[in-house]
Amino acid sequence: MLAVILALIVAFFAGMEGILDQFQFHQPIIACSLIGLVTGHPVEGLVLGGQLQIIALGWMNIGAAVAPDAALASIASAILVCMKGASVSNGIALAIPLAVAGQVLTIFVRSLTVGLAHGADAQAKKGSFRGVETMHLIALMLQGLRIVLPAALIMAVPTSVVTGTLNSIPDVITNGLAVAGGFIVAVGYAMVINMMATPQIWPFFFLGFALSAVSELNLIAMGIIGLVIALVYLQLSPQFNGGGKGGNSGSTGGDPLDDILNDY
Repeated sequence: MLAVILALIVAFFAGMEGILDQFQFHQPIIACSLIGLVTGHPVEGLVLGGQLQIIALGWMNIGAAVAPDAALASIASAILVCMKGASVSNGIALAIPLAVAGQVLTIFVRSLTVGLAHGADAQAKKGSFRGVETMHLIALMLQGLRIVLPAALIMAVPTSVVTGTLNSIPDVITNGLAVAGGFIVAVGYAMVINMMATPQIWPFFFLGFALSAVSELNLIAMGIIGLVIALVYLQLSPQFNGGGKGGNSGSTGGDPLDDILNDY
């Protein structure tokens, strides 16, 4: 019973963080790891969260566009794996349709909160700060409940039913969802690269591909090389070492911002 309560608390915070983005509880690597921790399956939760995080890397809300819901996908799949005995591969395959379902849920909840926004406006006209805060908290709790209620529903279903349902899914569907998840990983990386793409970044991007071809380098070695290159780049950049355009003589007191302004 304690594990169920803790899992629902994690689900509640994950739902709220899907809107707040303050502590990133809705990110798969955190949400799945927390579910695994409170249910006594930390390894399964961490493995599931790590793989789902790669899929959800490029999921973000931009303007009025609502991304697939990483919170529901993470919590629901983690419950299936850590509490219902599903395999990690099944959890990953089901995460994509769960994310789409969560996307519909969050749009529905956001539509409901339009009324709360008008209520907050009315409270502001009255000069009631407490009323405005209450409206904001209610809207935030609704986002938490949109994850808690599906999570509680999945927990209420007997394990035998969940296992039987998962085993009855044809391989063509689970394999197709797994392939789709692989495509989404590529799309996620492409979205991140598109946002970061600058003439200064592209050389490092291609350098990473070149280094990845060296089979003797593992991820730790790649990370150390990347950190060293970043430090060297910062030390050689005039705007960071106070050199300005004319070397040390062009510095105006060691403030990097002043040196950048002097370059122009």
